[in-house]
Amino acid sequence: MVKFMQLMNSIWNICGRDVVTAFDLSPFKVICDLGGCSGALAKQCTSAYPECTVMIFDLPKVVHMSREHFVSEAEQRISFYQGDFFKDPLPEADLYILARILHDWTDDHCIELLSRVHKACKPGGAVLLVEALLHEDGSGPLTVQLYSLNMLVQTEGRERTAAQYTALLAAAGFTNIQHRVTEKIYDAVLAHKET
Repeated sequence: MVKFMQLMNSIWNICGRDVVTAFDLSPFKVICDLGGCSGALAKQCTSAYPECTVMIFDLPKVVHMSREHFVSEAEQRISFYQGDFFKDPLPEADLYILARILHDWTDDHCIELLSRVHKACKPGGAVLLVEALLHEDGSGPLTVQLYSLNMLVQTEGRERTAAQYTALLAAAGFTNIQHRVTEKIYDAVLAHKET
C-alpha cells in the first residue's frame, strides 16, 4: 500500500501543479480532495493558492498511512476526513477535486458520486476533475488509450472524452463546464454549482 501511495505521490509531484493551475482556483478557499491519498495534490494546491485549506477525504487505512508517511503535522492547511465517498457524508467545501477517481467507475457510479458532490458543494462552488482526456473521436492520445485498456481490464471504468465527462457532470446538476488539455500527463475539467 505504501508503495502504491509513493507512486501516486510521485505522479502529483511531477504534474500536480499543471492540473491545479489549469484554471484559476483562487476563489475557492475550502477545498476537499476526494480520494486524496498521500496528500501530494493537496500540497500542490496549498502551494499554488496560499489562501486555501485542503481536506483530504479517504478511507481510514489510507488516512492512517498518509499521516504516518506523507503529511506532517506542520502542514496545518491540510486536514483529513475518514470515510467512503459513496456511503458517508462529504464535508462541505467550495471546491471538490476528484483526481483519477472517475476513470475507475461506470457512468452510473460516476453520476452517483458526482450527485453526492453536487449536494455537498456550497452554492457557487465547483468540482475539478483531473483525468487523462481521450480525443473526441477516440483516436488518441495513445497513452490515454492504453490507460483505458488498463481500466477495462482491472476495473469497471474507462478513460473518457471531455464531452463524456461533460455529460456526466451535467447529469449530476453541474453547469458552466469547461475543460483544459495541459499537454502533460493529465488534463482538467471544471464544473460549477449554481448559486
